[in-house]
Amino acid sequence: MRKYIYLIMRIQIINGPNINLLGKREPDIYGSMSFTDYLEGLRSSYPDIKFDYFQSNIEGELIDVIQRVGYEYDGIILNAGAYTHTSIALQDVIRAITAPVIEVHISNIHKREEFRHKSMISCACVGVICGFGLDSYRLAVEALFHVAG
Repeated sequence: MRKYIYLIMRIQIINGPNINLLGKREPDIYGSMSFTDYLEGLRSSYPDIKFDYFQSNIEGELIDVIQRVGYEYDGIILNAGAYTHTSIALQDVIRAITAPVIEVHISNIHKREEFRHKSMISCACVGVICGFGLDSYRLAVEALFHVAG
């Protein structure tokens, strides 16, 4: 008798500063849905993926989670928020781990203020998805299928 082992893909979603305010914060830019509600739908759409979620407004906490999962998970979807434009420490930890990281942004950062056009983490990520609203996360999941699968 053969035994089959079904491997479930594990993806860590990490959101940085102010993403906890989705649904309340500038709905004309970020929409009116909370991330918790969006994540519920994402989990329903991908029942064979184990999604873990973490959000913090503190840079060091983001780094700690990346270090903890970065050698074990199949991929990380990272919306570093404003730290995208300032954090060499996040770039360093992304380079240090083995899990592929997809940088995501809800808005198109290139259509916004000039300071948002430069990402300090893009060069360490396998790809960047921006401007598709919360659907940027689903697109990142699809990208991870190709990168990690």
